[in-house]
Amino acid sequence: MQDWVKISVFTGRASRRDLRRMKGFRNLRLWLDPVKRPGPEAMAVDEWLLETAELPVLRVYGWLGDWGSVGYFGGITKAQTSFPGLDIVRRWTGGGTVDHRVDWTYSVVVPTTEKLAGRRGAESYRVMHAALAEALTHEGGAVRLSLGNEETGAALCFENPVGYDLVDVDGQKIAGAGQRRTRRGLLHQGSVAGACDLEISQTRARRLAECLAVEWETRDFSPPSEVISSMVRARYGVPSWSARR
Repeated sequence: MQDWVKISVFTGRASRRDLRRMKGFRNLRLWLDPVKRPGPEAMAVDEWLLETAELPVLRVYGWLGDWGSVGYFGGITKAQTSFPGLDIVRRWTGGGTVDHRVDWTYSVVVPTTEKLAGRRGAESYRVMHAALAEALTHEGGAVRLSLGNEETGAALCFENPVGYDLVDVDGQKIAGAGQRRTRRGLLHQGSVAGACDLEISQTRARRLAECLAVEWETRDFSPPSEVISSMVRARYGVPSWSARR
């Protein structure tokens, strides 16, 4: 028998101290990024956020063109075979291969000043996905955190539910992610199966922000084009980076 995610429902009044204890962050900035970018540029923007953010940032974004991504340790040849015709970019984070034509893509940047940035990988992964599970319940259906006993070892992200991924009532994986820690903090790059329109995307993003933080606000960011271009030239747009494994 699987354990279903326990969703916290606040009725009446809850103290701010109680809320802080149950949320991942006290404050968070939500960036509904309106610019669709090609894969290398999309990855560079996430890295730029990690290097510069002073508070946690939830970024929700789209892709320009037909893109897939492979995790830091994934094999590029297998990814290209699985998704012929897709351009593939290698992420800085782990995880499996994702077809971004049919997903909802988001990232969370956590500066080192936040406690979550210093927690063990499994715990930060659990916190992120527990919040996502709560947000997704508003869309109907039941989701739960995988206990990790459903792993298949498949290279494709949504065919291999690892511990604390989200799965549906039939055990089908519906959300996964990869993480990376640096001296600047934690980068969490996540994906939810299934494309959605702009209204659903923004509603889901706001619900996720509410589930992650006690207080949050929408904020626009302007990544410097010269910095992003430099990151693309140095890493994400270099053929040897994508083909390194």
